[in-house]
Amino acid sequence: QVQLVESGGGLVQAGGSLRLSCAASGSIFSINAMGWYRQAPGKQRELVAAITSGGSTNYTNSVKGRFTIARDNAKNTVHLQMNSLKPEDTAVYYCNGNIRSSMWSRRDYWGQGTQVTVSS
Repeated sequence: QVQLVESGGGLVQAGGSLRLSCAASGSIFSINAMGWYRQAPGKQRELVAAITSGGSTNYTNSVKGRFTIARDNAKNTVHLQMNSLKPEDTAVYYCNGNIRSSMWSRRDYWGQGTQVTVSS
């Protein structure tokens, strides 16, 4: 069993910062890419940022220059530093990990989600 547990969401004023963290635990053989997605009310879930096991990153255009994704492979954690937050960043943020629980089993796992609310 693999679990992803997020922390760090909350309410912040526009222009402020938040740092989201996600820790993977359980039966983990290896972790490939990890990422953060978000879903705003009435909208589809979208990829915000992703990072490979080697450290390559990609971001959706709307957060480039404001958000930074990083991971600690030794601790099986991934973080999302969010600066210069805007009201349109308001959403539930989900951690995602493409994880092998054994040499023969690989799938995507999701965290429970953490609410980020940016007030204007």
